[in-house]
Amino acid sequence: MFAVQLLKDFISLFYPEVCLCCGEGLGDQEKFICTICLYKLPKTNFHLHGENELKKVFWGRAEINAAAALGYFEKGNAIQTLVHELKYRNKKELGTYLGKYYGQELKKSALYQKCDTVIPVPLHRNKLKRRGYNQSALFGRGIAESMGIKEDEDLLVRNSDTATQTRKSRMSRWQNVHGIFEVTKKESLKDMNILLVDDVITTGATLEACACALNEAGAASVSIASIGYAAK
Repeated sequence: MFAVQLLKDFISLFYPEVCLCCGEGLGDQEKFICTICLYKLPKTNFHLHGENELKKVFWGRAEINAAAALGYFEKGNAIQTLVHELKYRNKKELGTYLGKYYGQELKKSALYQKCDTVIPVPLHRNKLKRRGYNQSALFGRGIAESMGIKEDEDLLVRNSDTATQTRKSRMSRWQNVHGIFEVTKKESLKDMNILLVDDVITTGATLEACACALNEAGAASVSIASIGYAAK
């Protein structure tokens, strides 16, 4: 154990770990984000309020029990930086770290008490092969671990490799994902209270399509959580 720590200390002399948000060096107990930047994250606190602005996005579109996001996703802010590092710079451990952090918050919320299974928004197998990992699944694993509940990455699948949602209008996003998600084990959904997780919510089209598929297959309830919410 001492030898491992000694090696880490030696490596840090040449490759010091820095905060992904501010670039300052990290302390011994810090990982990915320094304490100050973690405190300053633009948090939504939606998990504390049932009828929040994110849940209202899904009114009349999908039956959602609760909806929350760790922080607001805006150009140049800390949440955008973290999502970019996770999604495009192979920072896989960051996804689990953020999930564990947010899972501790969700665990305290009465709105999320009955959630018993985490399901990430799936990637099509072609995109998963290209990227090498599903960032939403990594986030979901951390949440499941913190909340002490199950995670199932095989129950919901994406049966079409659609084009990216970036720069699409709200209607185009909905048309792009409508009907492309399929539940693989409908018999196991009957009494399941699902926590559906994604990295970023913009128009909500992808989560709407996933939630509708889960509800139609017989899920007891569907709640939502994400790293970022791009408020309009």
